[in-house]
Amino acid sequence: MNETVTSPSLDTAALREFVERKWNDEILHALTDYIAVPAKSPGFDADWARNGYIDRVVRDAAQWAERQPVKGLKLEVIRLEGRTPVIFFEAPATRSGSDETIVLYGHLDKQPEFDGWRKDLGPWTPKFEDGKLYGRGGADDGYAIYASVTALAALDAQGVERPRCVGLVETCEESGSYDLLPYVDALRERLGKVSLVVCLDSGAGNYDQLWLTTSLRGMISGSLEVQVLDEGIHSGGYGGIAPSSFRIMRQLFERLEDAGSGNVLPKGFHSPIPLQRLKEAEATAAILGDDVWKKMPWACGQDGLSVLPTTTDPKEALLNSTWRPSLSVTGAAGLPALADAGNVLRPRTAFKLSLRLPPLIDAAQAVDELKSLLELDPPYNAKVTFKADASASGWDAPEVAPWLSTALNTASQRHYGEDVAFIGQGGTIPLMNTLQAGFPSAQFMVCGVLGPKSNAHGPNEFLHVPYAKKLTAAVAEVIALAP
Repeated sequence: MNETVTSPSLDTAALREFVERKWNDEILHALTDYIAVPAKSPGFDADWARNGYIDRVVRDAAQWAERQPVKGLKLEVIRLEGRTPVIFFEAPATRSGSDETIVLYGHLDKQPEFDGWRKDLGPWTPKFEDGKLYGRGGADDGYAIYASVTALAALDAQGVERPRCVGLVETCEESGSYDLLPYVDALRERLGKVSLVVCLDSGAGNYDQLWLTTSLRGMISGSLEVQVLDEGIHSGGYGGIAPSSFRIMRQLFERLEDAGSGNVLPKGFHSPIPLQRLKEAEATAAILGDDVWKKMPWACGQDGLSVLPTTTDPKEALLNSTWRPSLSVTGAAGLPALADAGNVLRPRTAFKLSLRLPPLIDAAQAVDELKSLLELDPPYNAKVTFKADASASGWDAPEVAPWLSTALNTASQRHYGEDVAFIGQGGTIPLMNTLQAGFPSAQFMVCGVLGPKSNAHGPNEFLHVPYAKKLTAAVAEVIALAP
C-alpha cells in the first residue's frame, strides 16, 4: 500500500460537500443540455460549421466556466481558420513562488448515434436513472471541463494554494485530434512549464477506486475497397466467371488476421510488452477477475449459451485489449440492405477498418505497411484501394513520480476508500503522446469515468454520476498535493 498524506489546509469533508453541491445544482443540468445536442465530431459531420452544434456546446461550456468562482480565471474560445474551436482557460497560481503549470484536458465533440439503444433511451435524449446519466458524450467526455473547473473552484473556496492551471478542451478528439495539433503549436508558449497533465477522457476498471491509465493503444482508421466490375450483373448468369468482390476481400483479410484466433499476423504491428505493464496487468486481473470479460453485453449463442470471449484468462484479456493489436470492421459499403438484396453479383465491396496498435508502434510507419500489405499483388488483379482517414500513435506513461503516486493513493483512499489501481486502455487519446514529447519531464494523471457497461461510442452510453463526483474531488486532492 502506498503512503497517504493530506494537504495541511484541505478540509476533505468540505471538498466533498462543495463537489456534491456543484454537481447536483449545476453540472447535471448542464450535461443534460449538452447530451441533447448532436455535436458530432467533424469526421462524422462534414457540415459541422454550418450546423452549429459544436459551437453551441462550446459556448455553453465556456459560459458556465466563466461563472465559476475560480480566482483570476480567464477563458477564451480560440478559432483557427477552417478548424474546430478550442477552449483555453487559465487560472494563475495561488501558491507563492510556484512556476509550474498543470494542464487539464478534455473534449466536447461526440461519436455518432449508433443503433441498438434501449427503447426508452437515445443518443440525444438524456435520461437520469439510478445514478446514471444516459446519452451520447456525457461520459466521453463532456463532463471533463465541468469537473476540472469545479476541482479548481473547490480548492479556491477553501483558500488551498495550488500551481497555475490551464485548460485545453478540444472538439476534434473523436476524429483523431487532427485539428488540435495546430492549436498546441500556437499555444505552446502560453502552456508554460508543464509539470502535470490531467486527462479525464479515459476509463476505469470498476467504480470502487481511482484508476490511473498507464498506456493507450494507437490506431489506424481507413477504408478498404475491392472493385471487380463497373456495374452489377446477374449472379446466375455470371457467378463462377466473375470473382466475388467479397471473396477477394476475405483473401485480403487473411493477410492481416488469423480468422480462427483473431490474432493480427504481421510482426510489424506487434511490440514487446514492458515488464512493468505485465506486472500491472497481473495485479489488475487479480482485482477484477472474470469481470474483465463477463460484464460485456454478450449475445445468446448456440443452445442458449452466451457467446464466449477470445480468452477467459483475465490477464491475457487485459493484454489483448491494451498491448496487442486488434482488427475491427466498423462499417461497410456496396452491400444492399437485406430487403433490397437481389440476385446480383455486386461490383464492389468496401469495409471501414479500425486497427488498434500497441502503445509503442509508430502509427505513420504502420499506415504505410498496412497499405502495402493490402494493395500489393491483389487476387485476380482486382482494383484494391486502402485509404487511411485517421491514425495516431499510442502512449506509454512515464514512471510515476513518488509525489504523484502518494497523491493518487491519498485521493483514492479519501474519496473511494480503496487504493489507486493501474490499468492500460485499448483506446487512443492522441494529445497524450504529443504532450509527452513536448514536455518530457511532465507527469500524467490520465483517468476517467468509462467503467463497466458505460459503453462509450455504442448504445446506452452512460455517465456514472457518483463515480464522477468522487473523481472530481480526487482531481482537486491531487492538484492540492502537486509540488
